[in-house]
Amino acid sequence: MHCPNCKGKNIGKIGNQQFYCWNCFIELSLLGDVLDLHQVEQDGSLSSLNDLFSEDERKASW
Repeated sequence: MHCPNCKGKNIGKIGNQQFYCWNCFIELSLLGDVLDLHQVEQDGSLSSLNDLFSEDERKASW
C-alpha cells in the first residue's frame, strides 16, 4: 500500500483495516477500496484530511 499523502510505502498496520504512515504520521482507515485519512493531533484526537484529496487519490493502491 502507498500513502496518498507522501507516496511512501512505510505503512504499518495498527488495527483491523487501520494503518499508519511512519513517513508523514497520518492514520489511514480502509473503507471498501477508499482510504479515510486522519492526522493524529497532540492530544490524541483525529482530524480528517479527506477534504485535501479527491476520492481517486484516496483509492487504495497495493
